[in-house]
Amino acid sequence: MGNRFQNLQNAVYYLDHIIGKVDMVSPVYQSKAWGFDGNDFLNAVISVKTRFTAHEVLRKTQYIEKQLLRTHKSQNQIYSNRTIDIDLLYFNDKIINDKQLTVPHPHLHRRNFVLYPLNDILPGFFHPVLRKSTKELVSLSPDKNQPRLTDFKLKTQREIPFNFIAIEGNIGAGKTTFATRFAEDFNAKLVLERFEENAFLPKFYEDPKRYAFPLEMSFLADRYQQLSDDLSQYDLFKTSVVSDYFVFKSLIFSKVTLTDDEYALYRKIFNFMYKDLVKPDLYIYLYQNVDRLLQNIKKRGREYEKTIQADYLEQIHEGYMNFIKTQKDLNILILDISDIDFVKNPEFYHKMVQMIFNHTASPGQLVIKKV
Repeated sequence: MGNRFQNLQNAVYYLDHIIGKVDMVSPVYQSKAWGFDGNDFLNAVISVKTRFTAHEVLRKTQYIEKQLLRTHKSQNQIYSNRTIDIDLLYFNDKIINDKQLTVPHPHLHRRNFVLYPLNDILPGFFHPVLRKSTKELVSLSPDKNQPRLTDFKLKTQREIPFNFIAIEGNIGAGKTTFATRFAEDFNAKLVLERFEENAFLPKFYEDPKRYAFPLEMSFLADRYQQLSDDLSQYDLFKTSVVSDYFVFKSLIFSKVTLTDDEYALYRKIFNFMYKDLVKPDLYIYLYQNVDRLLQNIKKRGREYEKTIQADYLEQIHEGYMNFIKTQKDLNILILDISDIDFVKNPEFYHKMVQMIFNHTASPGQLVIKKV
């Protein structure tokens, strides 16, 4: 039901992100409804490499079906039209038969709409119960319906709709964790801030007044150099760039840490450097409340962060908000993650990903989404 091909494509994206790497995708076939009088179906078969068990895969496919608005049939219905239906055909050569799951799928050898696309990607795979290859099962199939090959082509990986995404947030908000996973999932070039290499950082937390200006100047120089180098190098194998910071961060932190005279000088140098940098197509701010930030900071156990206080984090957040409100040329998305843990619960991570892909606002329009 609905946009049938897009439903299939979205299912492939979900499977690739949630269950494992999709390494083979069949052509898409159109076939008559099987077992009931309904709309024509589109079908495809994919091969996935996963670290999960078969029963974990089953639960995750049910979650994906729910995300794609699958409504399950009533008790008196055997088959019905649907937006998506994800079946587990094989799990290596395992044989599973319990209340939750039967593998191999008990009907796959009797359905051409399964056998045809399966034969396109795994003609030599042996059914562990019937002991016949896919090619042999096609020739022996009792199904008289002939699926029709379509022109639809499924992609194995979703492309980020932005060339350059900067992901920022307060200290301990999870921006590096999210940026790293997001870039890895979507084959983007990852640019991470090299803060641990900064010799002034531990000194600053011990004596902020003395080391604030050299710290901010060293950060500015390093951020400018890193972004200039990374954003100027075109990577043939990456479609986008994802960074866990942008040079704007320098203004926000320096406003909090520097005196008025120091900040005035710092701003002049910043303006000179900033005009040469590529600007992000999407600027994401991860909002996290201060209590959670302090918990995260304590959990990661960096020695030099032990003295960070709640009021300092509040000032940093206010600095980000004041900066964001003044930006008329940036495409900004604020994700409120104060009530969720996207590391422990992958469903929240995937919800954040969907919010990014669905973001269509124009520069100057501030969009806030609660995850």
